[in-house]
Amino acid sequence: MDIISHSLWGYGLFGRTRPWLALGFGAMPDLVSFGAFALIRVVTNNYSPGKPPLEIIPGWCFFLYDLSHSLLIASLLTTLVWRWKKSVAVAMLAWPFHILLDIPFHTRYYFPTKLFYPLSNWFFDGIAWSQPVVWFPNIAGVLLITTYRLCQRRRGKTE
Repeated sequence: MDIISHSLWGYGLFGRTRPWLALGFGAMPDLVSFGAFALIRVVTNNYSPGKPPLEIIPGWCFFLYDLSHSLLIASLLTTLVWRWKKSVAVAMLAWPFHILLDIPFHTRYYFPTKLFYPLSNWFFDGIAWSQPVVWFPNIAGVLLITTYRLCQRRRGKTE
């Protein structure tokens, strides 16, 4: 799924008390791997928009993707933070939710989501999120949940 959708799902679902943190954790798994790679490509003047071919993506990008998209790691770290500061952990739930969204909407051909990494390389071969059957409902869901969260915030400020 795209980084903007992930951010807005995180904000809409988990951004009640810490909206910027929820936005960030919604995007974080992709920023850790693809963001770093995109930044390097911009700095070296090799950036082009769109999905880069797998052949040009360095191994560390795959490694960081697997780490940041592990439901095992996200759940463990979120649980540890929960013991320290619950409001931060609630915003962090955008991270495992990001992973849950990616599981059915990534194919085995382009960054499959290995949800139990590093204990297992198992993944689900899903439907690409760019397919209309996924993309249009995603956009509708993002618009609904973001509108809901913005209305809640506005209502909270006027009360």
